[in-house]
Amino acid sequence: MTESNPDHPTMRDIPIGIDATGTRTEFDSMGQVEVPADKYWGAQTQRSLAHFSIGGDRMPIAVYRAYGVVKKACALVNAEMGRLPQWKADAIVRACDEVIAGDLDSQFPLFVWQTGSGTQSNMNVNEVVSNRAIQLLGGELGSQQPVGPNDDVNMSQSSNDTFPTAMHIAVEHDLTARLIPELTALADVMAVKASGWMDVVKIGRTHLQDAVPVTVGQEWMGWVGQMRDAIAAVEREREGLYDLALGGTATGTGINAPKGFSTRSAEVIAQLTGRPFVTAPNKFAAQGSLDPLVRVSAALRGVAVAVMKIANDMRWLASGPRCGIGELKLPDNEPGSSIMPGKVNPTQCEAMVMIAIQVIGEDTATAFAGSQGNFELNAMRPIVVNNLLHSIAILSDGCEMFRLHSVEGTELDREAIAGYVENSLMLVTALAPHIGYQAAAHIAEAAAANGTSLRAEAIRSGKVSENEYDRLIRPGDMVGQGLGGA
Repeated sequence: MTESNPDHPTMRDIPIGIDATGTRTEFDSMGQVEVPADKYWGAQTQRSLAHFSIGGDRMPIAVYRAYGVVKKACALVNAEMGRLPQWKADAIVRACDEVIAGDLDSQFPLFVWQTGSGTQSNMNVNEVVSNRAIQLLGGELGSQQPVGPNDDVNMSQSSNDTFPTAMHIAVEHDLTARLIPELTALADVMAVKASGWMDVVKIGRTHLQDAVPVTVGQEWMGWVGQMRDAIAAVEREREGLYDLALGGTATGTGINAPKGFSTRSAEVIAQLTGRPFVTAPNKFAAQGSLDPLVRVSAALRGVAVAVMKIANDMRWLASGPRCGIGELKLPDNEPGSSIMPGKVNPTQCEAMVMIAIQVIGEDTATAFAGSQGNFELNAMRPIVVNNLLHSIAILSDGCEMFRLHSVEGTELDREAIAGYVENSLMLVTALAPHIGYQAAAHIAEAAAANGTSLRAEAIRSGKVSENEYDRLIRPGDMVGQGLGGA
């Protein structure tokens, strides 16, 4: 190894990659393990691949990129506090920057179904960063010199405080960068549609039966209200993610971490991410529970409930085109049947409903996992972060597709809407204050039984004249003055 100083190896500009075949020998506290020679990971990663080859669910790469932020912050703080030589910290930071950028994504192969604390994933990062730093310093891969995975990369840390910290960073990032913008964009498009249709009177429906009139805009603003309430809940629960467990080490006591490490490392993470992370005031709660993430999951369930209702309403209102409700005309995106020519289906709505079902199911699993903490650690962390990141991803992508390929192109069938208003028996509600509930009910019952119009039966009843009926039954006057109705 070429060094400018035997105690201070010089970092080199070595491209990512290992030009080797076969295997190399790595070691951990249990002994030696053969690993692929062209990989940066070490013995503990290889053991995990052998012992937890379960299904095809890999730990989300977002967790590892967030881990890069954690390890970088720890190296910077350990160097700042005089615990880690600056030259080691520089090499670790360089490797962590590559992790954060995604340049080392292929080096994180572990399965979701592993130890519940995420220890294997923590060690996967430690080993990859260690070996990459060793390479940059001109050392021998697998030697753990001059940068060790435990003693240097994991200095002042435990899996029990770093994994929940990486979970918070990863979930917060995807909420902020992906989900909240997509939810907001969908709500905004719906609001524009609602504004343009606020004066289009339609028949309302309750219990799947005809009800008194509303406007199309009012109906859509109901959906907008659901979306914005759901967004507010996500933003509110996101606040709990800013408290970081880092510095609590194994059980929340901070053993093996220097005084002030938790506060300072959180400050550095906040600087690196541009997000308001702080050290958790109660490390025992931060490590013994998953409560902030459970609450975020519940907020995602709330989003799922809202979008399911909206998507179902839209596909029902678009049912037809000849034999359904047919008030909405959704974009024709693709043929809907392999046997029925010309059939087009509300596929974006169907996809949105399936996404919502999946998110609700994942929330159930997350809540169950959150209840399984024991003493100083909840060891159900991998399933929770996997569920949350997956839910965020499919909700984000689903809302984008729903907006682009359904909501933005939705139009009204004004003729169908007007026809339903004209034929509705529930307009009789406007007569009740003038002739009484029972008399109005009998008029509606007679029209339904005879297949006649409400107007004809009302006049035949002798309770109202033609002029009185025309003055009282004015659908446009029955929709209220605003979103509140009356």
